[in-house]
Amino acid sequence: MQSFHFSRRSAIFLLMATLNIGLMPMAHGEAPVPDAIVGTWEADDGTVKLDMFKAGAEFQARMLYGNEIVEADNVTFKKDAKNPDPALRSRSLKNIVFITGLHWENGEWSGGSIYDASSGRTYNCKASVKDGKMHLRGYLGLPAMGQTRAFHRVRG
Repeated sequence: MQSFHFSRRSAIFLLMATLNIGLMPMAHGEAPVPDAIVGTWEADDGTVKLDMFKAGAEFQARMLYGNEIVEADNVTFKKDAKNPDPALRSRSLKNIVFITGLHWENGEWSGGSIYDASSGRTYNCKASVKDGKMHLRGYLGLPAMGQTRAFHRVRG
């Protein structure tokens, strides 16, 4: 019969390996950090691409692509024809900032506004990031009265 003898180095290595394996599930379940929303995101259905960025104390988003903001050729951006401000109706929708006012609080980004160029209306919005996906919710009044879209991060 053979007995096993652990050296101090082997025992420390085994202890560290055990701790690392035990902590791995926590790394995947960690709460997002405020800047986790920053970057380029594409809707899971491929119809919208946006660039989230930090502007001072708030987070905003610029529209990079949207099937409802380009002409039939999928290249030329439409004008902001339905904007309630007549002075803005001749501007191109290319790279407009359409999400403003998002603030990090209690594990999510809330208090924002999202502009829908196809209707000219502005809605309240909030966002969260979970399991690598951004969930963006636009709503009127109560968050329960709205719609959520899922986005995945675009690399490169």
